[in-house]
Amino acid sequence: QVQLVESGGGLVQPGGSLRLSCAASGSVFSTYVMSWYRRAPGNERELVAAISSGGITSYADFVKGRFTISRDNAKSTVYLQLNSLKPEDTSVYYCFGVAEGQTLDFGSWGQGTQVTVSS
Repeated sequence: QVQLVESGGGLVQPGGSLRLSCAASGSVFSTYVMSWYRRAPGNERELVAAISSGGITSYADFVKGRFTISRDNAKSTVYLQLNSLKPEDTSVYYCFGVAEGQTLDFGSWGQGTQVTVSS
């Protein structure tokens, strides 16, 4: 399994931007489907964006046009660019990785990074 470490969270004003990073180690990163999830206090964890091993992306409707997921296989890192941030984007953001073709039970989670959007 891959080990994942997120970074890049912080406090930002509404309308601002952040870039989250998730560094992977311990496996062949290029074969992994990578995703970002988030969980706000009192809410269920929700999928934000995903990127396949081949670079195909998908997004939750609530972030389309504002967030961008990308990956750099040479650096074993997946990114989430967050633009036009809203207070309701405040959450802990988690990176998740699973090898292509494996079930989610075999995936790995990072420890999470806090994003707070507030004036």
